[in-house]
Amino acid sequence: MAPLEHYLIVSALLFAIGVVGVVVRRNAIVVVMSIEIMLNAGNLAFVTFGRFLDSMDGQLIVFFVMGVAAAEAAIGLAILILIYRNRESTDVDNLNLLKL
Repeated sequence: MAPLEHYLIVSALLFAIGVVGVVVRRNAIVVVMSIEIMLNAGNLAFVTFGRFLDSMDGQLIVFFVMGVAAAEAAIGLAILILIYRNRESTDVDNLNLLKL
């Protein structure tokens, strides 16, 4: 089995990729996907620490995080579809919904 550090490095790289995706990209769908990558990086860290400490708590937390992530993705994509129907764009720079 690989050491703990390898899993944590992969988790940190996934989280960094997600942060770069949120900061750099302007498409709202890509931003939502990047947030999902960041959540999966956290899930990998939870499972890694759970395995390292011989505890099932990490895997239990991951199930709750996956449920929240599924709800977040469903609601977020529904909101994005409504925004696209009204604005005909998913560019986050153009999404100032307070202006008429």
